[in-house]
Order: sequence, then C-alpha cells, then structure tokens
Amino acid sequence: MVRRVVVALLAPVTWSPPGIDPVDWRTALAEDVVDLLATLNEVETAVAVTPADRWLADAVVWPGTAVHEVARPTPTAVLGLLDGYDQAAVVAADAPDLPGLTLAKLLRPLTSRPVAVAPGVAGADDAGSGAGGPGLLGVAVRLPVPGWLPDLDLDTGRPAALRAAAPQPGQVAVTPAWHRLRGPADLALLDPATPGWDATRALLSDAGRPA
Repeated sequence: MVRRVVVALLAPVTWSPPGIDPVDWRTALAEDVVDLLATLNEVETAVAVTPADRWLADAVVWPGTAVHEVARPTPTAVLGLLDGYDQAAVVAADAPDLPGLTLAKLLRPLTSRPVAVAPGVAGADDAGSGAGGPGLLGVAVRLPVPGWLPDLDLDTGRPAALRAAAPQPGQVAVTPAWHRLRGPADLALLDPATPGWDATRALLSDAGRPA
C-alpha cells in the first residue's frame, strides 16, 4: 500500500486585513488548513514550521499530528525530512477554503509522474502576490525527492520553472490552481459556498467583512 503524507507549511504571512491582528490572522489561516488536512482519507498529515514558529504549530495541530521543524520554510526543506513515505505533498497554509478535491488532484498524478505542482491564483489587482506573481499552492513528489527538483519557494515558484528543470517537461504534472490569501484582492476569491474555513470566516465576520 502506498504511504502518503500531506504537510501544511506554516510559513510567515506578510499581510493581514486592516483591523485584524496579524497573529490572529495567521493562526486562523493555519487552523483552517490543518483542519482540512484532518478530513483527508488515505493520507497522513503533518505541519512544518521554523523553530521560531513552533508556537503556531502547537496552537493549531490535532493530537498526534507530526510537527517538522525546518531551518527555512520551503517545500524543499520539508521534503528532505520525510522518510518512510512513498509520496508527499507540501501545501501553503494561507488557503483556508481549499477544497479537499484540489489536494487529491495534486497527489493523483504521482501514479505516473514523479512531480506534480498546483499553481496559485492571485486576486484581480495582484496586490498580495508581489514580484513573485501568484506563486504555488503546493507541490507533490514521489519519494525519494528527484535529484533534479530545484529549490522551491511557494511564494515565488512557477510551474514553468519546475518543468524546465525536469529532464522532460512532461515529468511535472500541473494540477488545478487555487487562490491563497496574500493581499486585499485575494479576499474576493474566497468561496462562501465551500464548507469549512470556520476560523478565517469568523475572524472576517468579526471585523465586519463579508465571509
């Protein structure tokens, strides 16, 4: 049986809505993503943080959830720690309304390809994405990590760069994209009909914002 793990990367969050405490915002985002992972079938779940952010992991994880400490909050650093698994995915922790089906589609191509990547989606004015564009929602690999996989950053990475690094572009599957909350324009992309994301929804409602 294939052993899979999905890891939420609790990287620093550089933006929060006006009127919402940045720590509360980051915690709500992380809590919703971790709660989503807990509902997935046939995968194990974990979180990854830098030692300075261990407090955040302790605040949001479910009992028994593995916590990996990394020197740098990047997928590459996380993937290098995951022994004993056949497949692994690392996803951003600022996509609170992420559907479980989108994560399933990120893992699915690993039956025939060594790497899959899900792009991020930016809001209309790209305000939250900075110079790096919409970035990546997540990346999944067959383990051990392919030697050609470049150093990845979810905030600045692009599927085209991964495909260019592969011996053959077709070895990298590009799966459906989803939005992350990295700036004010991204709030308009939240899907009220998507179940879950209760912590983020409550925080926005308390601040008088649509949720």
